[in-house]
Amino acid sequence: MYALIKKLAQIMAVLGGLVLTILILLVCTSVLGRSVGTLLHGAFMQTNFTVFSNWALGAGIGAINGDFELVEAGIAFSIFAFLPLCQLSGGHATVDVFTSKLSPRSNQVLQMISECLFALVLGLIAWRLFEGMEAKQRYGETTFLLQFPIWWAYAASFSGAAIAAFISLYMAIIRILEALSGRHLLAENESTER
Repeated sequence: MYALIKKLAQIMAVLGGLVLTILILLVCTSVLGRSVGTLLHGAFMQTNFTVFSNWALGAGIGAINGDFELVEAGIAFSIFAFLPLCQLSGGHATVDVFTSKLSPRSNQVLQMISECLFALVLGLIAWRLFEGMEAKQRYGETTFLLQFPIWWAYAASFSGAAIAAFISLYMAIIRILEALSGRHLLAENESTER
């Protein structure tokens, strides 16, 4: 079961990375286009190279229309796409100044409690994203410039959140069983693999 869950988390992380890479390229292209567009609109280019400037501007050189709408939706998806792997590998930021002084058994119980809390919170987030997606779909809300349905972004984010909640529930069950039995069910390198 662990291998299947790990594969699912890795696939989501790769998808999140691909979307993030595309967004980086989009932002760079938009910033470059905005800079070139500003240059083409400048007095020097309009005076000395009018035909070229007007042709280039007419060809669409400039900022990408609605780039911030795409970045907003894509970043939200990327964050939720990285959560499953982060949850599975225990990659969340921790402060272990206090817990390093505790016994291994106490740390095991604390880890169980934190995994259970993560499962509850991620389940709540997934549920609220689903509710938000349904509301946006019902009211037909669209983005301002590109006019794409907002529920698409909610659906993409919900997919990552739902998988993260599922993996979090799996990890919570594993940690509960570990705390009850006093044994490690996942090998140390499986649960902390990065």
